[in-house]
Amino acid sequence: MTTSRPVTIGLIGTGRMGSFHAETLARRLPGVRLGALADPAPGAARALGDRLGCPIAYTDVADLLADPHIDAVVIATPARTHADLVQAAARAGKAVYCEKPMAITLADADRAITAARKAGVPLQVGFNRRYDSAFRTAHDKIAAGGIGTPQLLRSLTRDPKLADPSRIPPWTIFLETLIHDFDALRYLNPGAEPVEVFAMADALVRPDFKDQGLLDTAVVTVRFDNGALATAEANFQAVYGYDVRAEVFGSNGMLTMGDIRRTHLTSYGPDGIHAEATTYDQDLFRDAYIAELADFADSVRTGRTPHATGQDARAALSIALAAVRSVTTGAPVRIDEVDDDRLSSLG
Repeated sequence: MTTSRPVTIGLIGTGRMGSFHAETLARRLPGVRLGALADPAPGAARALGDRLGCPIAYTDVADLLADPHIDAVVIATPARTHADLVQAAARAGKAVYCEKPMAITLADADRAITAARKAGVPLQVGFNRRYDSAFRTAHDKIAAGGIGTPQLLRSLTRDPKLADPSRIPPWTIFLETLIHDFDALRYLNPGAEPVEVFAMADALVRPDFKDQGLLDTAVVTVRFDNGALATAEANFQAVYGYDVRAEVFGSNGMLTMGDIRRTHLTSYGPDGIHAEATTYDQDLFRDAYIAELADFADSVRTGRTPHATGQDARAALSIALAAVRSVTTGAPVRIDEVDDDRLSSLG
């Protein structure tokens, strides 16, 4: 596209994350215009549009995709709708930003990637940690050999509260939560790829939901082809706040990333020493969420490849699906086994 006019982006899905992205598109990025909103819930897109000054709102996603004024779309709908929407948007000639996970089966991931490639449009996935300044600086330092050869890696995600376990689909802890950590481990071990996964998971926060398929606590070990050993862990209820951290130990040093504090302020008083913890991901990663959409807009303008691609989404999904199989079988699972059988179902 030409650079003489703003990049016009439509947003699909006006929930919590979609609303934040919509506000970024409308107010935080120069040279970007929020062109339309779509959400099947009656009145949802209209209400958000009124708040952000976006006059075009649809309840049918097909109407947004048919809008000739829309250059690109941001998809922030439930995970199991992503692959179909990526394919539909690409076929409509729209550049695509999709929240993670891009798909929940490898067959769907391949279908989405193929659709974007055939349409010749950028496809970016919402791995926001790649856009966090600490994670990005660590990646660059590791890639330049700053800590020697990575040997041990760790990434963790702990959500602040398990509010409604009945609404969480099976295997969410791997497909939607740890998917960030799996991508972070690849990002922080540049040039290496995972070869084997072993996972353990249980319902420790809400054991009463285990029979319904909810696993709320997990630890995953990943072996990489450069010999590095990595762990990823998640829990759905960290009572102290939203907690995301990572560590890379190398032959010549170590890097750590992540801070649960909302600010650098620490209070010293008669009741002890306290720091205000972050409760929401939109607080902890606010700048990263904005930066990833800035990268997307630039990819739309220039046609270059974004920094978090459909192939990155597929690679993280391979680890997630191997973890699912490992929990099911109680045994380590090789990544090439997952790739070979495509894991067309999660049963």
